[in-house]
Amino acid sequence: MPIFEYTCLRCSHPFEAITLGSQTAACPDCGSRKLEKKLSVFAVGGGRREAAPAPAASGGCGSCGDPRGPGACSSN
Repeated sequence: MPIFEYTCLRCSHPFEAITLGSQTAACPDCGSRKLEKKLSVFAVGGGRREAAPAPAASGGCGSCGDPRGPGACSSN
């Protein structure tokens, strides 16, 4: 079921409504059917999101304490 966002042109009330087929929404505050349909934030985009990069290792490497992280020193 699609959910649409509207702003009432009569009383300026923003709201969401589920509308099926040829149904038209009405403002829940004043009952007006004079509405401006808005683009839903949920509907915008839709592309695949890339995963965020893993944070860099912090602290020493565990054996020598080099702050650059594991494998940075020559003692391994």
